[in-house]
Amino acid sequence: MSKNVSIIGSGFASLAASCYLAKAGYEVRIFEKNSQVGGRARQFHKDGFTFDMGPSWYWMPDVFERFFADFGKTPSDYYELEKLNPAYKVFFGNDQSITIEDDLQKIYAAFEKEESGSSKKLEKFISQAQSNYSIAIKDLVYRPGVSPLELVTPETIKKIGQFFSTISRDVRKEFQNQKLIQILEFPVLFLGAKPSDTPSFYSFMNYADFGLGTWHPKGGMYKVIEGMEKLAVSLGVKIKTSATVEKINVEEKKVSSLIIDGEKFLTDLVVCGSDYHHSETLLDAEWRQYSETYWEKKTFAPSSLLFYVGFDKKLKNIHHHNLFFDVDFDAHSREIYDDPQWPKEPLFYANFTSVTDPGTAPENCENGFFLIPIAPGLEDTPELREKYFDLILKRFEKLTNQEVKKNVKFQKSYCVNDFIKDYNSYKGNAYGMANTLLQTAFLRPKLKSSKVGGLFFTGQLTVPGPGVPPSLISGKLVSGLIQNKKI
Repeated sequence: MSKNVSIIGSGFASLAASCYLAKAGYEVRIFEKNSQVGGRARQFHKDGFTFDMGPSWYWMPDVFERFFADFGKTPSDYYELEKLNPAYKVFFGNDQSITIEDDLQKIYAAFEKEESGSSKKLEKFISQAQSNYSIAIKDLVYRPGVSPLELVTPETIKKIGQFFSTISRDVRKEFQNQKLIQILEFPVLFLGAKPSDTPSFYSFMNYADFGLGTWHPKGGMYKVIEGMEKLAVSLGVKIKTSATVEKINVEEKKVSSLIIDGEKFLTDLVVCGSDYHHSETLLDAEWRQYSETYWEKKTFAPSSLLFYVGFDKKLKNIHHHNLFFDVDFDAHSREIYDDPQWPKEPLFYANFTSVTDPGTAPENCENGFFLIPIAPGLEDTPELREKYFDLILKRFEKLTNQEVKKNVKFQKSYCVNDFIKDYNSYKGNAYGMANTLLQTAFLRPKLKSSKVGGLFFTGQLTVPGPGVPPSLISGKLVSGLIQNKKI
């Protein structure tokens, strides 16, 4: 008789794990507390506007291809991809911006225009980043974080120095222009840490950015979730939404059942794709691996203040992805990591999928997704949300040289309290646990419980780390551990 597996949560990692386990012959059930699958990658619809509520960057297309190939499929079986050109635009002030296009040669030219001699330095930097990408994404991240020896390969030994230097140090050693420095430091924010705390080896994110480009699934990132859900169901996975797991029961040191909305469900194995800290609170205290002190000491990725805005006109001077770096990058970074507080002058990001994907907004309208990274655990009030909406909209108007406030048809905000309520997110973090040197690979919370038989974890607080591609990989890793096979 095949073993049954209960998976808590339905984000990227959970859906990936469900597919691998179902393919291996397990009877798989997913329980999702919200009414829609996808975890943080849900979608919001209003008045003909469509918004991805969470992830909005499609990077590392090879990881998605590798996932679907494991099932004899391709991404195009489920959704249509478009490579964005330009990939994104970075605003540094009035009439000061740099556009990152879809081709390395064009990017080298843009750098050279900004700082003489920088194109050759960038070429060398990207070559190193590509080498790191090849080692990391094709090999290291597909290891389950069980032993430090996983990081020791002939290739990594040659790069040992890159684990003890930082992205910030390497970038600033080669480039003097502040705008170029910020563009090169920005991708590691996807790893949830300051560039000055992120090992140099993670420059592979710069290759993901410049080398592989930025893509968009037509209809939004949720199309990927829908594709994975369709694949999972075709493999026999059963998905139940609006199902809140209240307790993980343990008998004779093994998982025995779940309490879901007051009812008991027997199970052989449990995979927690929900927030790791929250998942452990579903256990009696004696079965938890990590104390509250442990979590308190960890460096978490930022939370976010998000706005989903419907505009009743087409906007000017914008692209699909836009970064607003017209304020002090380092000051905002300190207000997230060193001295947690609401930022005085925040950086922010805005995307308008309707620029390249007209179906995501009504005709002659624009859908705006605005994000301000903030420290997790901050006070979150309607007054603060309103204050920051006004603040960034004024800057947006000034930097893009247009009036938009009077064209706001509606706006919905999302912040710390919502991350906690909807995802049981620790301190309302948005991206999991940061990938600092002491929180890399085997130093992250484990995929397999050391105290309870048959209990496993997946997602961005465990191996390999934050982001959508790592979450897909995390689902594969945990399924490999359950099947006890090497990935």
